[in-house]
Amino acid sequence: MTPMVDTHFEDLLTEIAASFVHVDPDALDAQIIEALRRIVLFLGIDRSTIGRFDDAQGQLMATHSWAIPGVEPLPSPLRIADFPNLTKRLHVGEQIVLERIDALPADHAADLASLRVAGLKSMAAFPLTAKGQTLGWVSFGNVRAERDWPEGLIRRLRLVAGVFANALARRQQDDDLRQALVENERLRHRLESENAVWREEVLHAHEHEAVVGESSALRQVAQQIDQVARTDSTVLLLGETGTGKDLIATTLHSRSLRAQRPLVRVNCAALPAALMESELFGHERGAFTGAVARRPGRFELADGGTIVLDEIGELPLELQAKLLRVLQSGEFERLGSSETRRIDTRVIAATNRDLGAMIEQGRFRADLYYRIGVFPIRVPALRERREDIPLLAAFFIDKLRPKLGRKSLRLTDRAVAQLVEYDWPGNVRELENIIERSMIVSAGPELIIEGLRPGTAAARREPRSQSTQGTVVSKTSTLTLAQVEREHIRAVCAQCGWRINGKGNAAERLGLNPNTLRSKMKKLGIERHRRAGDRVAL
Repeated sequence: MTPMVDTHFEDLLTEIAASFVHVDPDALDAQIIEALRRIVLFLGIDRSTIGRFDDAQGQLMATHSWAIPGVEPLPSPLRIADFPNLTKRLHVGEQIVLERIDALPADHAADLASLRVAGLKSMAAFPLTAKGQTLGWVSFGNVRAERDWPEGLIRRLRLVAGVFANALARRQQDDDLRQALVENERLRHRLESENAVWREEVLHAHEHEAVVGESSALRQVAQQIDQVARTDSTVLLLGETGTGKDLIATTLHSRSLRAQRPLVRVNCAALPAALMESELFGHERGAFTGAVARRPGRFELADGGTIVLDEIGELPLELQAKLLRVLQSGEFERLGSSETRRIDTRVIAATNRDLGAMIEQGRFRADLYYRIGVFPIRVPALRERREDIPLLAAFFIDKLRPKLGRKSLRLTDRAVAQLVEYDWPGNVRELENIIERSMIVSAGPELIIEGLRPGTAAARREPRSQSTQGTVVSKTSTLTLAQVEREHIRAVCAQCGWRINGKGNAAERLGLNPNTLRSKMKKLGIERHRRAGDRVAL
């Protein structure tokens, strides 16, 4: 290049370098192509290309290119295997300058053949290196004729490569930062969602701090919980509305190996069918009208933990198939996305429906039923465990006293008899509501139960010390929780001949450790009134 041309080219390179100083990342591609165009036209060459190495796919990918009219851009992608030596040299930061491609060494035969197929006669290629990392390459080439590449021109083209490399590196940093911000926002939304779930579950858990009851039906449920809680098996809770299936689900999770991970609940009966898929599996932005942001579904929030699908019998058939897939493979897609996601979530399903009848009617998939019914637990109705009703009533009175501002309220024999003889179609939930209403309307110190009629299946009984099911009714005019517990323990101990250990002992029937029972008896002041010569097995 002549001194005058040299000066003009340096002016061009200065302008190009200045144009990349504050270029917007979104405008960078157009700016690079414009710079390639100006260099090609100034030097009178045929084309220039910027590309990157895709080592994972074994390809050379052209990202920016400009060629004079009549000359085709460099094909893309090209196979690295077709340019093995040239690719290796550029990868390690070596420049390649060929006034004629036939000047390649003999061991570059594969590269030479590929250059001929590409139509190149002369070329100069430089690695794009920034911060010690090779991002790709920039090449300048002729397809019409061979040409020389003076040392001064090579030096300036290396400077151009540096300008391109720094601009691309800055954009990569910007892209990484944007991606990090997007990921942080995604994690923030997920954390907020998980926190909301945790708050909901913590509040829910404190609403049910204890499983109250000593009936044989409830002890059977407790035994089943002990058997399955620490496994990952799917559990199906069966029972009428209000029997406490949600409490059993909470207990299963709290005793599982997933107890430190989220417990997420979904009421399938409370969600519109149109929104149920989004609620369960999440959606992408724009997946449907109103989807203004990406949102994870309940299954994602429960990843590593437990999801409770309440009223699963209300799940539409089309979603039953998707749920079956999640149970079988742990895979699903968000609404509006083709990306397959994997989760590890334990499923507890609950229903008050007859799923067998629904299968016969074609309203529930048999294969899904077999999948969720690995370990069924039937939660008994309250009328099936009437001996627990006095304990539950006393428990709810103590629980509701602070809320209703009642410092003391007595449970009378008459009130207990009314509660025990009622059939409770709404089960424990109805019992709690009746107790709360009665506490509100009872003006005096005694709980007045109004409006309850004995169920047709309930046996009419006069209050006595112990029913045929073992229900304890105090002979005194009032019952507190401690009194009910004391009388119940005393009655069971009497039935067992006051045996705390051994076959048919009281501790076993009460579901307690013998030492625990002894401590409880001591605390409640329970002693056997013995006659002379009696022996007590404690």
